[in-house]
Amino acid sequence: MTDQLATFVVDGSLYGVDVIRVQEALRHQPRTPVPHASAASAGLVNLRGQVVLAIDLRVSLGLAPAPEGAEPMMVVVQVHGEPVSLLVDQVGDVIEVDPESFEAPPSTLAPELRQFVKGAYKLEDRLLLALDVERAVAA
Repeated sequence: MTDQLATFVVDGSLYGVDVIRVQEALRHQPRTPVPHASAASAGLVNLRGQVVLAIDLRVSLGLAPAPEGAEPMMVVVQVHGEPVSLLVDQVGDVIEVDPESFEAPPSTLAPELRQFVKGAYKLEDRLLLALDVERAVAA
């Protein structure tokens, strides 16, 4: 039995979330700023008439801002029954992973990042970090 994860890249690291939680992946969309919102709130996005909060994962995860002129992509996920858009550097593929290859977050992971990672899967050529979506959105 394998699990399917939708993958994306943030600051050079590969992350994944359960494909069942993913509504869609989109190119950059215009965002409306939300006054007095948290730093991670990148604004509101209109997705075919549905207003969705966009969360900048770089801010949530305590990473450096995106390079100047970089247009983030969006991965829309379900969090507590509501769609939330995660701003990512690059959208990856849906991949199958063996639950047996799941391990605790690596000790080399920055302490501030560890709280947002459920664990890691060892792939042939790199590590896939399983993102804890609820914690990342709540940050």
